[in-house]
Amino acid sequence: MKTNIGVFFGGRSTEHEISVISASQAMHAINRDRFDVTPIYISKEGRWWTGEALFDVANYRDIKKLLSQCTEVYMRPVYGDYQLYAANPPKGLFAKKLQLPRLDVVIPVLHGSNGEDGVFEGVLESIGIPFAGCNTLSSANGMDKITMKQILEANDIPVVKYVWFTDKQWFDKRDSLIAKIEEKLGYPVIVKPANLGSSVGIGRATDRNSLIECVEDAERYSTRIIVEDMVENLQEINCSVLGDCDDCKPSVLEEPIKSGEILSYQDKYMGGTKGAKGMQASQKRIPAELPKEETEKIQHLACETFRVLSCHGVSRVDVIVDADTRDIYVNEINTIPGSLSFYLWEATGLPFGKLMDQLVALALKRKRESAMKTVSYDQNIFSLGGGTKGGLKGSKA
Repeated sequence: MKTNIGVFFGGRSTEHEISVISASQAMHAINRDRFDVTPIYISKEGRWWTGEALFDVANYRDIKKLLSQCTEVYMRPVYGDYQLYAANPPKGLFAKKLQLPRLDVVIPVLHGSNGEDGVFEGVLESIGIPFAGCNTLSSANGMDKITMKQILEANDIPVVKYVWFTDKQWFDKRDSLIAKIEEKLGYPVIVKPANLGSSVGIGRATDRNSLIECVEDAERYSTRIIVEDMVENLQEINCSVLGDCDDCKPSVLEEPIKSGEILSYQDKYMGGTKGAKGMQASQKRIPAELPKEETEKIQHLACETFRVLSCHGVSRVDVIVDADTRDIYVNEINTIPGSLSFYLWEATGLPFGKLMDQLVALALKRKRESAMKTVSYDQNIFSLGGGTKGGLKGSKA
């Protein structure tokens, strides 16, 4: 019997459509001689669906029609139950029972909030199913640009100077926060929602008025805002990392080609040649044209970022190189990168199908290792004569 891989994608996220494209690419790359594949699409309303029609990305042009060909499903929050269940099973004496699959491994291909930020990973950990990619903690830390930078700073990984605050702090203390930004950073600065990807809600501020406009835009997407010192003459370089925090390797580097001062959503997903889709459609140089020592330093920093955040599976680390000083800063990590960064691994010598094989192997390896850890005791302390008010008999406060 072949291992059945459940690929989850879509989700309640501003990056919903990009997730669909990435998942379609991943599902078609999986070796069907070795694995079965079950697509599970999470709608923008948060409902789960499965069906053969989900494999064809062209079907997503008409979501209502697509879902009419699918079955709404759910998983029970019961440890060890990997079965998919019908949300609305057929009723009646002669109704045909739906045969839904049991999943063996999950590969999340969810980008952005409610999928890449630890929310979905927590569901999988509660069920106990093997899954590829970062766990709840590393997903949350990797998604939040504030906590990520704090962890990197604590581990001597270079990041640009920044100021962060909440939307309520901005409302109550706007003038003092502006003064702090101007004193610590000056202009220009980059304003970002703390926990979104794909360049959504990001803006460049060159003075006080544009700063206010950028923060008000970022507030539409997140309760936590980060303002960063802008390196004006910069190169953006990306490096993918594969493995786990104890054993990982870097890919070759890429240099994305941006059309403006900031690499935009359009640059990332709507460039490239006709018919190209996802992150591999964006214009880029692979490998990036850098001196050998800079290439090796960026690969080292990418692996260190992956390690200190306790990452797993495949990620992409984005760095900034100051073209004037050649200083290098880690900008962010994408714990579920667009297109799973397969194009970087193919340029490194690892075909997409083999990348998917390795993700499955990593998921099963982590499950075996976690099964060796103690999570509870067989002994029941209540059978030892526990007294009233929460204490044991005879115990002293």
